[in-house]
Amino acid sequence: MSINATLFVQAIVFAILVWFTMRFVWPPIAHALDERAEKIAHGLAAAEHAKIELSNAHKEVELRLNQTRAEGAGIVANAERRAQALIDEAKLAASEEANKIIAAARVEAEQQIVRAKESLRNEVAQLAVKGAEQILRKEVNASVHADLLSRLKTEL
Repeated sequence: MSINATLFVQAIVFAILVWFTMRFVWPPIAHALDERAEKIAHGLAAAEHAKIELSNAHKEVELRLNQTRAEGAGIVANAERRAQALIDEAKLAASEEANKIIAAARVEAEQQIVRAKESLRNEVAQLAVKGAEQILRKEVNASVHADLLSRLKTEL
């Protein structure tokens, strides 16, 4: 065999191998590569879509967070106003209660003054009777002279 014949046979074998590869091997590989390229394209599109959705979700979260902060600030402001109103109401109620207690104490003091005056009148009347009894050195009947004693009380 000569180099030309070997070369010719190798070329025919190579051509058969190329034909076989192109006919039976290359289509499944090309099909797999196309499917893989399609999956990658879908994955990239999905990733881009997910990026957009994530960006939108971040915007919505930020918006809701701002709304929640605003609502929280409003709630805190309302609570502070309500607390101040409760404090003012409590101060007013305490002031009214203090005024009632002071008025009751004044009434009680006036009643005690009246009772003390009455008690002093009775004591003065008894002292006057005893003094008169000692001056006269005889017994003075208090029941007989009740009218005189009551006039003495009113004068004192």
